[in-house]
Amino acid sequence: MAYAEKVYKVRNGKPTKQFTWRACYKKPDGSKGTEPGFPTKKLAEEWGAEQERLMKAGTWIDPQMRATTFGQFARVFMTVRKKRGRTTGTRWEKLEKLILPRWDDVPLGAISWFDVDAWQQTMTVEDVTRGHCVSLMSTIMTAAVDANYIVANPLFGRRRTRETAGNAARLKVPKMPNGARPEDVILIAERLGPTKGLHVLTTAFTGPRWGEGIALRRENILLERRQPWGAGIFVCRTIRIVEEYAEYQARDEFGNKQGYTLQLEPTKNDGSTRDVDVPPFLATLLRYHLQDWPFELVFSTGSGTPWRRGNWGKRIRPAADGAPPRMGNRYTLSRPRWEPIAPGLDMRALRALHDTMQAEIGVKEPLAFEAAGHRQPGIKRHYQKPTPAMRAERLDGLDAIFWKAMANVGLRTLWGRVDLRKGP
Repeated sequence: MAYAEKVYKVRNGKPTKQFTWRACYKKPDGSKGTEPGFPTKKLAEEWGAEQERLMKAGTWIDPQMRATTFGQFARVFMTVRKKRGRTTGTRWEKLEKLILPRWDDVPLGAISWFDVDAWQQTMTVEDVTRGHCVSLMSTIMTAAVDANYIVANPLFGRRRTRETAGNAARLKVPKMPNGARPEDVILIAERLGPTKGLHVLTTAFTGPRWGEGIALRRENILLERRQPWGAGIFVCRTIRIVEEYAEYQARDEFGNKQGYTLQLEPTKNDGSTRDVDVPPFLATLLRYHLQDWPFELVFSTGSGTPWRRGNWGKRIRPAADGAPPRMGNRYTLSRPRWEPIAPGLDMRALRALHDTMQAEIGVKEPLAFEAAGHRQPGIKRHYQKPTPAMRAERLDGLDAIFWKAMANVGLRTLWGRVDLRKGP
C-alpha cells in the first residue's frame, strides 16, 4: 500500500525544520518506487495510490522512464530501428540540425503538441521540411509509447498549423519554371556524347530514379515482355529495375559520422521493383550501346564504376547550362563555347519530363504508376492492371514524341554514327 515520508530540507549541510513529502509505492518488480516534492502528506499518498491503481490496470509507466529526455531516447531509437542507408542518414541530419537543438534535453513526458506545433512554425526552413521533422518526432514518440516510456504520443494524428501571412505565402522559385522539353533532352544528349547522352535519353523516356538508373546492369536491359493480346502476342523490350545505388553519410551504431559512401540497396518499396517498357528508338540505341560498352553497369564512368552525384553534375551542368570554350590537354579534349540549352535541368527534371510526356499522350493510370515506380493509391491498384493495348499506346506515343523532337532540332542521326532513320 502506498504511503508518504517526510523529506527535510538541508541548508549548509544541516537539516532544517522545513520539509516536503515523498510518495512511496511498490513497483511491479517488488522494488520501492518514490516521487518527491509533494507539499502535503495527502497529496503524496494519493499520488502513490494512483500509481498502484495504474499497475493493476496494466497502464502504469515508470516516472523515471517518462523523465528520459527526447535526445536520449532518439539515439536509442536510431540504434535499434534500422532503415535503408539513405533514410538513416536523412533522419540523422534532421535530428542533428533541426530537432535536437530544441528538444534534446526535454523529458518525453513533458512534450506536448502545443509546444511542438509552435516550434515548427518558427523553423526557417521550407514547409515540407517542417512536416518531415514533425513526422520524425511523432515516429520516435510512438516508439517511446511502444517501449513503455510514455502512455500516449501527443503528436499522433495532429494537423500542423501553417502560416498564412508574411513570407509563408512566398512561392519557391523552381529550377526550371517551364520544365524540360524533349528537344532539350536530345540536344543535351547529343552534346554529351553516346555514353552519357544515352543515360540522359533513357531517364527522360523511361523515368528511372537517379539511383535506379546508375544501378542498371546488362542482365536487366532489353529483356522481352510477351503478353497475350487479342488473337496474338504483344512483344516489347523492357528494362528491369530491382536495385539502386544510394549515396549518403555513413554512420556507426551511435550516430557518429564515418564519411560518405555509395552502396547498392534494394529499391525503395515494392512498387519500385518493376519492368519498364522501352520505346523502339531507345531499344535500338541501347542495343548499339551494349555492343560497344565493356562494363557490367550500363551507365557508369569510363572506368566502369558507378557515378557519384557530384561527378555526374560536373558533366550535365555545362551541357545544360552552357560553358565557355575549353582548351584541350593530355587529359581532356578541346571544345567550342556551349550555349545554354536548358539551365537548371537535372536528372529529377528528366524523370518529371517522362511523367509529363505520359500525361500528354494519355497513358492510363495503372501503366503510368507502374512506369514511375509508384503504387497506385486506393482500391484501384487491386482492380486495374496495364493491358497490352495500354502498353502499345504508350510506346507509340513516346516514339512519336522522340521523332517529332528530332525533326524540330534538325537531326536525323545522333552522335554522328547512330542512324535512327525509320524505314519505309
